[in-house]
Amino acid sequence: MFNKADRKLSREKRHLRVRKKVHGTAERPRLAVYRSEKNIYAQIIDDVSRRTLVAASSLEKDFALNVGSNKEAAKMVGELIAKKAIEKGITEVVFDRGGYIYHGRVQMLAEGAREAGLQF
Repeated sequence: MFNKADRKLSREKRHLRVRKKVHGTAERPRLAVYRSEKNIYAQIIDDVSRRTLVAASSLEKDFALNVGSNKEAAKMVGELIAKKAIEKGITEVVFDRGGYIYHGRVQMLAEGAREAGLQF
């Protein structure tokens, strides 16, 4: 009998493995990415004080309409979170890809954030 691996469980295991090493501080917080089927979300988190400093997603009101779950939307979310972070004085972050492969929408979000001024 063939047992198919649970993709969500596998991703959560990878995420926990990465989170053992990636840790955000007040000086260099963590840029966490979550990718759902239709949208993409990003948060900048200070793990020491356990607070979300900045958040952005493709569901926000000021987000362009009908962009959907494609790479352009992910790049726009990256630019949006970088803009919000720079307004709060955050220039350097640690990138947490959330157990996802650094490819496609996750990569475009990272590139958008880098182009808008975040360093990681």
